Amino acid sequence: MSTAPRIDIDPVSFWADPYPTLARMRREAPIVFVPQLGSTLLCSRDDISISEKQIDVFSSHQPEGLMNRLMGHNMMRKDGEDHQVERRAMFPAVSPKTVKAHWTAQFQAHADRIIDAIAPGSRIDFVRDFALPFSAECLKSITGLTSLRFEDMNAWSQAMIDGIANYAGDPAVEARCHAATAGIDAAIDDMLPVVSKKPDQSLLGVMVASGMPMDSVRANIKLSISGGQNEPRDAIAGTVWALLTHPSQLDLVLGGEVPWMQAFEEYARWISPIGMSPRRIARPWAIRDVAFEPDERVFLMFGSANRDERHFERADEFDVRRDVSKSVAFGAGPHFCAGAWASRAMIADVALPTLFARVKNLQIAGDEPVRIGGWAFRGLLNLPVRWNA
Repeated sequence: MSTAPRIDIDPVSFWADPYPTLARMRREAPIVFVPQLGSTLLCSRDDISISEKQIDVFSSHQPEGLMNRLMGHNMMRKDGEDHQVERRAMFPAVSPKTVKAHWTAQFQAHADRIIDAIAPGSRIDFVRDFALPFSAECLKSITGLTSLRFEDMNAWSQAMIDGIANYAGDPAVEARCHAATAGIDAAIDDMLPVVSKKPDQSLLGVMVASGMPMDSVRANIKLSISGGQNEPRDAIAGTVWALLTHPSQLDLVLGGEVPWMQAFEEYARWISPIGMSPRRIARPWAIRDVAFEPDERVFLMFGSANRDERHFERADEFDVRRDVSKSVAFGAGPHFCAGAWASRAMIADVALPTLFARVKNLQIAGDEPVRIGGWAFRGLLNLPVRWNA
């Protein structure tokens, strides 16, 4: 165990709102051991930015980690050339060129179809009725698992997210994760004959065409679903909520003074959909006065780094005019999110501008509170809204 000072947390309160506790950690002990999580947390942006690049110490290779055990050994849990080989094999499906030339038009079609199906003037849960199906339909296209229902894509993503964050070892959570991965394997089996006969630009298509071993193909499809559904879903709903509750900032965006991309990037800094990334200490190491032992677990707290007062003034405030160049919402090292360009296109190029262009007088329906939860993954649990015809 590291020599970091110990801070106890209430897991329930931490899940409901981790930011006050993370701010305390940055002040008192930016490297801290939390017994309730069984891990040492790195909470300052500088420590995280430096450490994430030191893969010889802060290794993503975690043979006994939850992700490997539950989802298979994917590229996120590999380092160096092993990671790069699989990243290069996937890249043709999610490169900026492919996103612009191939996927963006499909994203637009999904957004238009979902909005068309919602009756103007009706009260909806924006998370359930737009952000969730839009993210899932886009992910179906990108992964190549087009035979799925969007409800399955979302449910399986959530089950895997819950599974890989199941540090308390809840057997029911693990069982749901196993059921989800079995469903994904079956969906891959359904589509394999199609992409094998006629390769396409989907993740499944390009990985099979590259000759990647099927175990790795399956693991990386599961990785793409676990992160590729919840992050856009949560960021779309969250950015809409942030703008609706900050009308003067929404006016800046609608007036063209601030681009949609900037609004999305600021939301992803303010409430990071992916708040943590785990690492394994590969060899004895020390940062300042904290020593680490091999094979202990460390959490890089992206959500804390993005509110680090040393880099962001008024860090707890949402401000679309903010310089977000130091945000680590997509990571900061060799494991920078491979799907970042697709995610940005889904959210900032399609979902947000389409919604506010087509929907008149969108407003939060005040008949129930908006709920937010999570710390490893964080997002809105609901968003009641209505709009005019």
